[in-house]
Amino acid sequence: MSSQPAPVTGSTSSSDLPVTSPLAAHPAQPISSTSTTTTATEGQDAEGRQSTAAAPRSSELAGWKMKLKAALRHFPDFPIKGIDFVDIMPLFLDPSVHETLVAALDLQIRELYSENAPDVIVGLDARGFLFGPGLALRRGVSFAPVRKKGKLPGPCVTAEYQKEYGVDLFQMQNDAIKPGQKVLIVDDIIATGGSAKAAADLVKQLGGEIMGFLFILEIPGLNGREKLESIQTTILLEDA
Repeated sequence: MSSQPAPVTGSTSSSDLPVTSPLAAHPAQPISSTSTTTTATEGQDAEGRQSTAAAPRSSELAGWKMKLKAALRHFPDFPIKGIDFVDIMPLFLDPSVHETLVAALDLQIRELYSENAPDVIVGLDARGFLFGPGLALRRGVSFAPVRKKGKLPGPCVTAEYQKEYGVDLFQMQNDAIKPGQKVLIVDDIIATGGSAKAAADLVKQLGGEIMGFLFILEIPGLNGREKLESIQTTILLEDA
């Protein structure tokens, strides 16, 4: 995907951050709706001050985000002149950065949905497959893929989305989501929002309840969020 964000400035290198593995800091386990994350009310004491539990979490997430932003690469004039291509592949080259990505996404989910954890994480073809399964495994929930038409066997539901030169079709298997399950949809980048909306259509066809969308990056100026029907949309690395 491509975008025209400003170059990352002021980011710290991984050597500036704690050496402890972020995944070790938050061991993999299903997230209880009554533990781990403090609500807005619970996050303050009787005098309205931030609790000692919530403040370190926010600071930790901010540090991880800086590390992730510093790992991104920019390729000017790719794939065409005038485009600044943001490459997310370095996030997976270094195991410590990869760990940080999964931990940061998990902590972002904890902060967003402290009392309403998702039952299923849905990842979009194809870069949503790079981190969606690992994130689902860490949280102890199901992962369900959205794929291009004809790639999945068995009975499927289908949704159409608009591309630059026509339309394309997404599919999910009929048993990927059970009616009433809470679903979080993830992908690497939101651009025009067409593919994300199609994924939401598939979830609705299967009777799932969409909690929100979570992306690593956003391409500015394309207004992709407008297609997502006011569903909560979160960008992990704003202004990367």
